[in-house]
Amino acid sequence: MLKIRQPIIVEGRYDKAKLASLVDATIITTDGFDIFRDKEKLDMIRRLARRDGVIVLTDSDRAGFLIRNYIAGAVPPDRIIHVYIPEILGKEPRKPRPSAQGTLGVEGMPADILRRALLRAGVTPGGEEPEPLPGAITKADLYRLGLSGGPDSAALRRRLLKELDLPGALSANAMPGVLSRLMTLAQLETEMTRLRGR
Repeated sequence: MLKIRQPIIVEGRYDKAKLASLVDATIITTDGFDIFRDKEKLDMIRRLARRDGVIVLTDSDRAGFLIRNYIAGAVPPDRIIHVYIPEILGKEPRKPRPSAQGTLGVEGMPADILRRALLRAGVTPGGEEPEPLPGAITKADLYRLGLSGGPDSAALRRRLLKELDLPGALSANAMPGVLSRLMTLAQLETEMTRLRGR
């Protein structure tokens, strides 16, 4: 079990139950879109972020991104760690139908994938501060590599995100921060060369 100092924010109680089997941490639910109306909970998240920072782990669907972006708008960027799960087709056993996008949410993710997603986002067990990033990847780097600003940029971004097991809905604006936690600029350049060679 991973002991994590920062509170982890998830969408619902089933996500919380799944995560509680993997981590020793404070887990807060947004109760889905209720977070948009619950000013007290949002204030609590802000206070927690000021003290230790917070981790946001939502589904990789449209609803998950709306909730993630809402919280990110309320918390300073240096006080939040974004953890992304890959888009895996499937349906949670308790649900009669798959989600609108047909992908698994946090509650349906295999434990090893959740653990890996937490670690590669820079979440450090035991509550230590994460290692400093080796070199931030910038929006200018994405442009230079053809991942933004070009006619095929969106398709190229989707291919890269799929290769890295990241959600395809991840925006070009969010990518530099996420990629900087996963790899160096040199590794990104190598990955782009490999992708283009296919």
